[in-house]
Amino acid sequence: MDVWKNSKLQLQDSKKNIFSNFQLNIFYKIYIIFEIYNSEKDMFKIIKKEVLSSVIKSFEIEAPDIAKNIKPGQFIVLRLHEKGERFPLTVAGKNLEKGTIKIIFQTVGKSTTELGNLKEGDFIRDIVGPLGKPTEIENFGTVVAMAGGVGTAELLPVISDLLKAGNKVITIVGARNKDLLLLQDELKANSTELLTATDDGSYGIKGFVTNVLADVIKREKVNIVYAIGPVPMMKAVSNMTREYNLKTLVSLNPIMVDGTGMCGACRVSVDKKIRFACVDGPEFDGHLVDWDELTSRLRAFKENEKVALEKYKEILNMECKCHKE
Repeated sequence: MDVWKNSKLQLQDSKKNIFSNFQLNIFYKIYIIFEIYNSEKDMFKIIKKEVLSSVIKSFEIEAPDIAKNIKPGQFIVLRLHEKGERFPLTVAGKNLEKGTIKIIFQTVGKSTTELGNLKEGDFIRDIVGPLGKPTEIENFGTVVAMAGGVGTAELLPVISDLLKAGNKVITIVGARNKDLLLLQDELKANSTELLTATDDGSYGIKGFVTNVLADVIKREKVNIVYAIGPVPMMKAVSNMTREYNLKTLVSLNPIMVDGTGMCGACRVSVDKKIRFACVDGPEFDGHLVDWDELTSRLRAFKENEKVALEKYKEILNMECKCHKE
């Protein structure tokens, strides 16, 4: 009788444990779903992705607060996931109705390559912005706005506002070849005149943007030059305009971490004084920038970047092989 009673009690306890585990399992699943929902709610969704070339991508990202407040010349800092690095990108446009911002970037290192591999519907963990000082917009008279590479995308919102302010905007853009040119129709619509140069002559004028600038200076009374793009291009433009005592603003993109002036990674020498590109810039007088120092600092982590990119590609290859198997 006692054996039967004990067996019955054990069976009841077992049922309780099973039911209890079942409840815990359900609650755990609900908790996980709730956590995922909350985390995605705080992240930034990629609404649209366009592949502009083999190395250049365009993303439209849901970020209503940034879209509401960002101005031409300002930038954002992204972190793709909890273990990702922070890196800056300039915003190429915004849509207030949709609450989105647009970024156009080139896949160069590990982080931009990882960003480029994301798809529509994916989320970016953190985006901070708007950061930096906006471009000074006023009626200068005749403005020559210059860009190279993906700097073309960053130039678009600047020339749009300069044109609205009543300026004559002569836009000069350059690329190595026709396939790397961006936003030609949009640039034309927001410029008084658009001049395009390619290194190989596959489109527009054969040569460099500095060659085109020299011709413009000869025929126009230019009041100010604005340049954004690769450091060698901005340095060459600044050296040329110095000869004409022509005010030149350049938008710098040095190594950057926090984007708020605390880390000091983005320091640049301007007029022999230390400035932080994230809070004092990113725009500075091109005639006062220490270009050699900036170039040297940009090269500081090239080997580390190369190793990081190679390791990331190895991981991708391993994942691809696993999926095939």
